[in-house]
Amino acid sequence: MMERVKTTPENVAEAHEALFHATMNLPAAAAHCGMTQKQLKLTFWEYLKYHAANFEITEDTTSLSRGEESCPE
Repeated sequence: MMERVKTTPENVAEAHEALFHATMNLPAAAAHCGMTQKQLKLTFWEYLKYHAANFEITEDTTSLSRGEESCPE
């Protein structure tokens, strides 16, 4: 039987950061901070409200068709 992880603000912050940077998936992040997946989803939505995206889209990807390569040889 798995030992229950105590939910602390530090564990939740680590899980949010891992989800935000895609270094952990939802089930792993929920287990890391001792929450259910539903609880973590709710808190992560709140996290996203106050944290802006940290990436830029540098090319217009809408102009590429599915069969076209982005870097032709």
